[in-house]
Amino acid sequence: MGSELEERIDEVAELIVNSKRVVVFTGAGMSTESGIPDFRSPGGTWTRVKPDDSKKRAWRMLSMLRMMELVQPNPAHYAIAELEKLGKLDCVITQNVDGLHQKAGVPEEKVIELHGSLKWVKCLGCGRRYATEEIARRIEQGVEEPTCDDCGGMFKSATISFGEPMPVKEAKEAERRSRSCDLMIVIGSSLAVFPAAWMPVYAKESGAKLVIINVGDTPIDRHADVRISESAGKAMSKVMERVKSKLAT
Repeated sequence: MGSELEERIDEVAELIVNSKRVVVFTGAGMSTESGIPDFRSPGGTWTRVKPDDSKKRAWRMLSMLRMMELVQPNPAHYAIAELEKLGKLDCVITQNVDGLHQKAGVPEEKVIELHGSLKWVKCLGCGRRYATEEIARRIEQGVEEPTCDDCGGMFKSATISFGEPMPVKEAKEAERRSRSCDLMIVIGSSLAVFPAAWMPVYAKESGAKLVIINVGDTPIDRHADVRISESAGKAMSKVMERVKSKLAT
């Protein structure tokens, strides 16, 4: 790494060491490093399936579930889990729906999923939630269009499609955590999808330091205390090496 990048890595590590409540905000750039396509954004996988195309949606749900079972967290996920082990992590606010933060070791209660989770499907009629694995078994057993046991309604993955509003409870909690942290680290997000992208703004408005780690530009780069244009895994691995070194001295 160049000397300038090394300096920025060191700056981020120093901010972490001096912080008590770190909130990490993650986007699709985290998941793509694990081989997961960005399927929620405009033109993404889910948006190419029409809402009334139930058979295709069911099989897409099944294929995505199977893919989720195979993919593994990448170094950036494990670096964030290290923050938790060090007692620095307040929570992770994520735009991703893959559950890889939990798989890497971040406790479920410390992950706020703004765009839902592939672990669940919901009935469009009554709103009842089912484990995706349960519905997947029905599809594999030959049920072409699984329906709700309670009302016979159709299922939809419990993820937020492009253009849909964020879940109210999660959105409120994310804003509260953003406004109460002393350091927010944005990783792998272009901060182009609102209202999720307001979270770093809330943090900065409330006096927190702001770090942005993303390969491409974001609309609020000029407000960042440290800006690193690097892949999530490479940058965060280096940051956590430096953090542990600082804490050990």
